[in-house]
Amino acid sequence: MLTGKKILITAGPTHEPIDPVRYIANRSSGKMGYALALELAERGAEVILISGPTTLKLKHSHISMIDVETAEEMYQASIKAFPQCDIAILAAAVADFTPKAPSKLKIKKQLNQDEMIISLVKTKDILASLGHTKNKNQIVAGFSLETDHEIENAIKKLKTKNLDFIVLNSLNDIDAIFGSDSNKITIIGKGGEQTAFDLKDKNEVAIDIVNFLQKLI
Repeated sequence: MLTGKKILITAGPTHEPIDPVRYIANRSSGKMGYALALELAERGAEVILISGPTTLKLKHSHISMIDVETAEEMYQASIKAFPQCDIAILAAAVADFTPKAPSKLKIKKQLNQDEMIISLVKTKDILASLGHTKNKNQIVAGFSLETDHEIENAIKKLKTKNLDFIVLNSLNDIDAIFGSDSNKITIIGKGGEQTAFDLKDKNEVAIDIVNFLQKLI
């Protein structure tokens, strides 16, 4: 049981505005983060779920919802919530870049216009920020979605962001793509130890991750 533990979860995509009607986003559904939040709450934890825009609904007496839209909003909410938390598992697919100067008015297509160039700037790294500011009693974990050199890239992320474990999932598995109800993961611990799991429903994947977390605690 996780009674008495306060846990921060991030979920879903972020929407980075180009103008009032357009934005840059990704294909994240938020299903994995929501499944984690529910499993943790069912085991007695008090969960703060910071969610980007999704169609999902979740009500539980142990879950406090914070809705955000942009990467900056998710960063600010996470930084504010983390000091009061024992654990943070960041499952959100946060945009790495955001438009430098979003237009306040809808951008009109010009008759002779063949292209539009949008300047992007890097967003703040939420996972690294929490990983490098955590105290000795806090646990921080994240997800690594990879298309190549998967284990190598996940371990690099684990080390550079000072995480306690990382959950690797691959876009190379057709049944574990964005938006699906299933996922296939490998959990990599701080010492580099790897535990691979079969393709499972995301609710079952959440159970595997929380079981790993409880052993770590």
